[in-house]
Formats: sequence, C-alpha cells, structure tokens
Amino acid sequence: MARKKVYMVSGGVSKFTKSRQDRTFQAIVKESYDYALKDLKLPAKQVHEMIDGSTASYFSDHFTRQLMAGIMVQDYLGLTPRPSHRVEGGGATGGLNFQAAWREVASERMNLCVAYGFETMSHVNTWKGNEFIALASDISFDFPVGGFYSGYYAMMVTRHMKEFGTTPEQMAYVSVKNHRNAMYNPYAQKSAKLTVADVRNSPMVAWPLTRLDICVMSDGAATTLLADEDTAFQLTDNPIEITGVGTGTDAMRMADRPHKDVVLAPNEKAEDYVGDQFHGGKLKYPGIHSFRAGRTAGNMAYKMAGITNPLKELSFVELHDAYTSSELQTIEDLALAKYGDAGKFMESGAAFMPNIDYGLDFTGEQGTLPINPSGGLIACGHPVGATGLMQAVFAFWQLQGSQPRHFQAMGMDAEKAKVLQLEDPHKGAIHSHAGTGTYVTVSILERPKGQELEFRR
Repeated sequence: MARKKVYMVSGGVSKFTKSRQDRTFQAIVKESYDYALKDLKLPAKQVHEMIDGSTASYFSDHFTRQLMAGIMVQDYLGLTPRPSHRVEGGGATGGLNFQAAWREVASERMNLCVAYGFETMSHVNTWKGNEFIALASDISFDFPVGGFYSGYYAMMVTRHMKEFGTTPEQMAYVSVKNHRNAMYNPYAQKSAKLTVADVRNSPMVAWPLTRLDICVMSDGAATTLLADEDTAFQLTDNPIEITGVGTGTDAMRMADRPHKDVVLAPNEKAEDYVGDQFHGGKLKYPGIHSFRAGRTAGNMAYKMAGITNPLKELSFVELHDAYTSSELQTIEDLALAKYGDAGKFMESGAAFMPNIDYGLDFTGEQGTLPINPSGGLIACGHPVGATGLMQAVFAFWQLQGSQPRHFQAMGMDAEKAKVLQLEDPHKGAIHSHAGTGTYVTVSILERPKGQELEFRR
C-alpha cells in the first residue's frame, strides 16, 4: 500500500529573545501563525478556514503558571471548536509536535493541520528555570543529588573525551560556528564573532562546558502548516515533502542504559568499530557518551526516506545543540561521522557554511555538510516547545530557496540575507532531543524533483 504523501506548505517564527514582556504567549504564537498564513497563494482568511485542526506544544506549565495553555492558544487563534491536542516531551517537544501533525495528515484524519509551539521562559529567574528543566530528570534518583543538565552533559562529554580523545577545543569549534552563522539570521537571539579562545575563556559552568558552550532560555513561538498533496499544491507552488520520520527513546536514568554493540547505521559496517580506539571492538554502547535514541530515530527516518548514506545524501542538518558537546554526539548518532570521529569532523570544516570566514584553519574541505546553518539552539535560543518547529521552518525555507526573502522581511539587507542560503539543497534533516537522550526525533524534508528554488527565479 502506497504511503500518503505529506508536505510542509508554510511556516513562521517569532523573534527568539530573552524576554517578550510586550506580548502574552497567545499573542507570540499568533505572530508566527499569521506570518505562516500570509505566505501562501490563497488569502489568509481562506487558509484559516481550511485548517482541519491543530497540534500544540509547550514544555512546562510552570513557566506560564497556566494549565491547559494550549487550548488558550487554540481559542486565541480562532481555531475552536476544531480538534487539537497538546504534545510534550522535554527538549524534543517541538520535534514530537511536528511529527504529531504529520500523523494527522498521513492518517487522512486531516487535510491541513497546523502545528504551533511556544515557551515563555523569562517569567522566572534563570536558576528557577534550570530547576524546572531539571524536573525532566528522574526526581527520585538524579534530581535529589543535585542533578542539573549542565552537570549531566559535562559528565557525558568527559566520558566521550576519555573514550575517543575529543577535546574542549573541538567543542569550541561548534560554538564559533553557530554564533557566527547567527550573525546572518535575524530571528536568532544572540550572535557573535568568536574565537576558540573566547569560548574556552568564558565563565566555566561544569567542566569542560563554559557559558558559550550552552544554549540559553528564551521566549518565542513557531508555526508549521502540513498538508496532503492536493491541498499542498492549492496553497503553494513549492511545497516541501516530509519523506521520513523517526523517533527513539531510552531509559531516563543513564545508569540503566545497556553496554552492548553499536547499532549500525545504513552507511556503517561492524568492522568500523574494531581496533584499539574501540578497545578491541568492545566499545560500551551507548554507555553515557552516546544517544541510542538518536541512532534509533535517525535509522528509522533514513529507512523511510530511502537514505543509505546520510553524509552524502543530506544537504544540511538542523540538530539539537543544547550543548556544543551534544552537537558532536549527535553528528555520530546520525552517522555523519562514525562514533569517535565527530571532533575530527568538526575540525575538518565539513560542518561549516561554505561561504563564511570563521577565522579557523580547517583540515579538510569547508562546507560539505553544514550543521545548524541557522545558528542552532546555542545562538537562536531554546524556547523549548517552539524549538523543533523553528528547525522545521528554517529547513523548509532553506529547501524552498525562500530564506533570503524571509530574512529581508525581518529588516536584513539583501546581500546579508543570502549568506545562509545554500546553492542547491535537496534534502535536510531536523533533529530534536530531550533529557539526556530520552526522546529523540528525526524528520527528513525533501524538495520535490524538478522544483525550482525561489531565489533562482
């Protein structure tokens, strides 16, 4: 039986920022919703009437001090009494929501589904926000002994360093890249032209993670519209197909995770993990240095999308870089480099944009597979319920070739707005990650063959 095709037809993002005291969370979502509806062939009012229902995502009731905030957004957008439900899964909340909307269309329950997500984290002090986020760990085991996520990720990356020789400087490359990319993204919360020394000399949070290795809390919202094939082409001449979705899970307590053989990706073989670097083929996987849920989600999405070599077939990846270390770990989970080689992959320049001077000396060809061209969570910010949808919007604009136009609409000059637009993108992956790898989603977006890029028209 042929699988029903699902397309993304539009998207919108509010400016991500430290604090939006000028708007309620409902109004911030409406900014992204209105933008998405206006970027289609039919009038926004007509598109609004065509929407069959929605999926809503926000991470924590604590930040808004409001239960059932999703239905308040539904009402504010004028979507009642149409069906909706809330999706929540830690840092992967937005990515899970994107896939929930995909299911609504793929199941033929809806022809046009809107997925919106938000978080307003500025309503509490940073220390309190970190406590709320830490409640996404095991409150009977990890949390009572001082478990905060920066500590967890510091522990994981020190194990990665011991296993593979990864260095803090390789992590700093990630921060340099993502902050620099964000200088060309007007939606990003923070941007900077950094050096490796800047990253390493910033205040230490949990060794080896400094402040510039870690994303920040944010206020923001994002909206995506997903449709079946007939509806998609009524609404736009350049929809982007969602060709693969994958989701993985793992035990919340890292102590409960197994030490087994590496689960191979489609472009790997067992011999890749034999040798002194892998303790004679006895690498403990996933241990605490890798994310089994990420490998599971990636493999599932690749299989569905027909991808056999993601390193060669993907044009870019927007992944969940809450920490510079997690970007390196995820590069390996997604089989863009084999386990142990992500640090070298970063030093090679492969993950950087091809046309930006980062002030770094690379060991290989720059820009063969850009990772987080948007700036990622580290630079864009991380309003949790919106983050995965933000990735989808940036991937969608990238594949449409419409990114320069959207960036210009935010006030960026024409030349600067072109910098993050790739010349000929075909397939992109978006990746959302929760906890210490407890929920992970990967979705593959693909520009249909023969569809012209907007910036070339």
